[in-house]
Amino acid sequence: MSEVGVLLRQWRGNRRLSQLQLSAQAGVSARHLSFVETGRSQPTREMILRLAEELGVPLRARNTLLLAGGFAPAYPESALDGPQLGTVLAALRDVLAGHEPYPALLVDRHWTMVDANAAVGLFLREVPAELLEPPVNVLRLSLHPRGLAPRIRNLAQWRTHVLHRLDQQPTTTADPVLRALHDELLTLPGDRDPQAPNGLVVPLRFDAGGRELTFISVTAMLGTPLDVTLSELAIESFLPANDETARHLHKR
Repeated sequence: MSEVGVLLRQWRGNRRLSQLQLSAQAGVSARHLSFVETGRSQPTREMILRLAEELGVPLRARNTLLLAGGFAPAYPESALDGPQLGTVLAALRDVLAGHEPYPALLVDRHWTMVDANAAVGLFLREVPAELLEPPVNVLRLSLHPRGLAPRIRNLAQWRTHVLHRLDQQPTTTADPVLRALHDELLTLPGDRDPQAPNGLVVPLRFDAGGRELTFISVTAMLGTPLDVTLSELAIESFLPANDETARHLHKR
């Protein structure tokens, strides 16, 4: 079996699609798709990209598929501190600032904090300095017993939400670092909520100096990015879930 065929079959399995379903979506015959997966037929560059698009393969993994098929990567991967991304990152910082007085931060594919607005200081006020030494993983920080965990009033519910979310991501991205992070966070002390969430969203109930502030988190990603690094950035914003929280934040 060819390497690219093995990888395509793995991605199809991750997406729980049969060869017939994928072939119909991609507009190729099921027989040809079978030959590609078994190595009896070598896919063209266009075929690899078409199948990857239908499978929703992340850009980084699309480059891996192309390399496995003997082709050059299709998507550049720029350095975060390089000149190519300077304009985009400046625009994203403006977006973060525009969320104030509500907290918002920019994270990469492994939930490492890239940037944050001033309002995020509300969460970090009592966190020891050593936990804020870069690189800061925001999921680890939120569940760490010396991080945000002692101030999250619905910790069991929030911990269950974070772990479930992180458990789903490796299936979507095939990223072993996320799987390792999930396993690490499982070892941190804390209960898990045995009940399934009974609302539309899982709130974050945060103790801010004895006052409970309630947030809902919203994740936003760039639309149709053509750079691997940009495709893996996300803005995580925390919006007030009630009027009391909103009034408190506007008074700060």
